[in-house]
Amino acid sequence: MRIDIPSSEVKANIRTIMDDIWHTLAFGIGQKNNRRVDHELFDDPAWSLPALAPQKKMAREQLGTIGSGNHFVDLFVDECDRVWLGVHFGSRGLGHKTATYFLKAGGAKDGMNVDPLILSVRSNIGSDYLACMTLCGRYGYAGRDWVCAEVASLLGADILEEVHNHHNFAWQEKHFGRNLWVVRKGATPAFPGQKGFVGGSMGDVSVIVEGKDSNESKRALYSTVHGAGRVMSRTAARGKINYRTGRILSPGVISRSMMMEWVHADGVELRGAGTDESPHCYKRLPEVLRQQGPTVSIIHTLQPIGVAMAGENELDPYKD
Repeated sequence: MRIDIPSSEVKANIRTIMDDIWHTLAFGIGQKNNRRVDHELFDDPAWSLPALAPQKKMAREQLGTIGSGNHFVDLFVDECDRVWLGVHFGSRGLGHKTATYFLKAGGAKDGMNVDPLILSVRSNIGSDYLACMTLCGRYGYAGRDWVCAEVASLLGADILEEVHNHHNFAWQEKHFGRNLWVVRKGATPAFPGQKGFVGGSMGDVSVIVEGKDSNESKRALYSTVHGAGRVMSRTAARGKINYRTGRILSPGVISRSMMMEWVHADGVELRGAGTDESPHCYKRLPEVLRQQGPTVSIIHTLQPIGVAMAGENELDPYKD
């Protein structure tokens, strides 16, 4: 979201602003919002489905919280020195528990390298899954909207422009004359004229892109990347940790001083974040975007000035 506050004011007060964001919002696994957020999505009849009914209380309590892993709340300035607020997180524990329910109900195999579970959309379990997925998508949108509005309020700013998109979701679309279910895992829609927000890392630019019409776009089912992509695993970066005791079992290749040296050189005020999210762990976004060819164009380049993420010792069980 682009907000109407002068960049000079934000830059002059960035430390205080990031402190306020860090202490006002809830970052990390299993966190509850210290404020109750009412939303019309809680009136959706899908909450009566067996997959969702037990999760409703948790979902109410977590709405407006930010997870761990690569989830963030960032402040940026663009090429015209205008201020943008960017957030990245999804349907939180609700989405994870809902997907787990259907994997078990459908008899999925456990593990990373197993056959996928396929559900017919014409079956009862398939139609229930689609209803639940749609509601979880609405939940993700509601949480991101609330966080952006909350940060804008902290800054005393109004929201002027919004770019909001999903990834890790499924859409029913028509391509090559066929009706298809398009599952974009780690990817976002990029139809001609459609805008999208693509994040880099805490020490790299992010961008606002717009989809283009080309042969390459058609072959990609009008999709593009959702981020820069990792070049290093979390364990390699931070080392092995016993999360029950907090003891480091083996060190990683990225130290906190390495991470802080990078972000300070880029003029970023950082709150939280573990070394497994250091810029060293990611590809450079401009190079990734060059590989997208004529599928998207970059409309705005966003330089981070403030980044807030979950703290150093947060385990991300969803491996985002």
